[in-house]
Formats: sequence, structure tokens, C-alpha cells
Amino acid sequence: MAGANKCLKYSMFAFNFLFWLCGCVILGVSIYLRVSKDAQQKLNLSGSGIMSGIDVMIAVGSIIMVLGFFGCCGAIKESRCLLILFFIGLLLILVLQITAGVLGVVYKPKIEAAVNESLFQLLPLNEQTPDFIQSLKTIEKENKCCGIFNGIQDWGTVSSESCQCKTASDPTTCGGNGYYKETCKTVFVDYFQNHLLIIIGIAFGLAVVELFGLGFSMTLYCQIGKK
Repeated sequence: MAGANKCLKYSMFAFNFLFWLCGCVILGVSIYLRVSKDAQQKLNLSGSGIMSGIDVMIAVGSIIMVLGFFGCCGAIKESRCLLILFFIGLLLILVLQITAGVLGVVYKPKIEAAVNESLFQLLPLNEQTPDFIQSLKTIEKENKCCGIFNGIQDWGTVSSESCQCKTASDPTTCGGNGYYKETCKTVFVDYFQNHLLIIIGIAFGLAVVELFGLGFSMTLYCQIGKK
């Protein structure tokens, strides 16, 4: 008996290899956003519900890698068992990704309030760890901002040199006291919003690819059954 269509068979293998690579990427990005020292220092949101979407994507990335391996083996060996396991697993992953995307959309308007609550616990800034203080001073210099909520007052009794304007005559960035007018709160909010958009984009973008995977696997499954 003739086997399954070779074009479909190797297309399925190529798709699953790319699918496996996608799993590696999404797992790596999600883990970085969840545990990186830079993200923790900037946001201090490890206990926030906003991070639940990233937690879901970590699980999704891990399972995608396993499913991609199953799909490759199922296509090459023409195993109906592996293909149906791949189909069921991919369908469950699709549901999880949609859930993660919805969580991201739901929590997006609440980001600023959650960040404000977490950052408020850091005041006064001069009582934080040396690593955090150094990171914040770097942010102040690069973004021409000062403090988090109340400018130089957030530093307590210590004056931060990174808040000082080099060109005090510039009214767009410098206040009357010689320090930057803008606070760094917007920098933290924008940082997390931009990374959250990456998570949402990956979740929905990969969902479209997975729909093709479901079609490929079921078509190959049916062809093998007709051998």
C-alpha cells in the first residue's frame, strides 16, 4: 500500500520543526520577562496578578516544544497515535494561548495602577539596595527623569546627582530647581506595557499558525488511515 502523500508528510515535518523553534522562543522570552533581574528591579511585580499571563506563556512554551517533537516523529514515522496526540495537545494549547491573550488584554488597563502600588513601596529611594539605586540613577540619566512620583523629593534627605539638569535653560526637561521635571513613573509603565504587547502579539500570532498545524495533522492522520 502507498504511504501518505510525501509532500504533505514533509510539509508537516517542516511545520512542526518551526513549531518547536517557536516554542523555544516563546519559552525563552517569557522566562526572561518573568525572572530577569532587570525586570524585577524596574517593576517589582513578581507577586502581581498581571504576571499570570506570562506564567501561562511559560507553560505554553514548554508544552509546544514537546508537541513539536511529537509532531515531527508522527509525520516521519506516519504514526497515527502520535499525530492524534499532537492534534489534541495543540488544540489544548490553542485554548491556553487564547486565555493568556485575554488575560493580557484584561490586565492592560490596570497596569499603571499596579505599577504605582508596587513602586510606592520603594519610597524613600535612598533606603533601597545599592544595586537598585544604581539602576534607577542610570534610568534617570538616560531618560532625563527624576524620582518616581514627586521628583527629587522621592530621594528623601539625599540629593541625587543623576536628577540634575545639565542644561538648566531647557524648559522642556528642566524645572526651576535645576532637576528634571518629568518623573520616571512613565518609564516603568511604558516598559511593562511594551513587553506585555509582545506577549499578547505572540499569543495571538502563534494561534494562527497553530490552526494550520491542526489542519495539517488531521489531514495526514486521515491519509494514513486510508493506507
